[in-house]
Amino acid sequence: MNYTTFSKNMTIGKHSDTNDSKRSIAYSMDLLIPGLYIWLGDYTLRCFGAEPDDKPYKYPGTLNSRYGIALVLPRYRSLMYEI
Repeated sequence: MNYTTFSKNMTIGKHSDTNDSKRSIAYSMDLLIPGLYIWLGDYTLRCFGAEPDDKPYKYPGTLNSRYGIALVLPRYRSLMYEI
């Protein structure tokens, strides 16, 4: 993938890999992996979370809004706000 990694758990997506970055955010939110997820048009920020497990098939999930912020807390509680 083509993204910037500041630490093991924080990535910022670029224009060229927007779909993969947003797919990673959707995957992490679907599995309720604790973290902070922000997507603003073509830019994404994922603090913690996980990369999609593409075996045996590619994860098909996507984000349905162009802008949004999600905070997934431990113990399976989530707060999400979409614009």
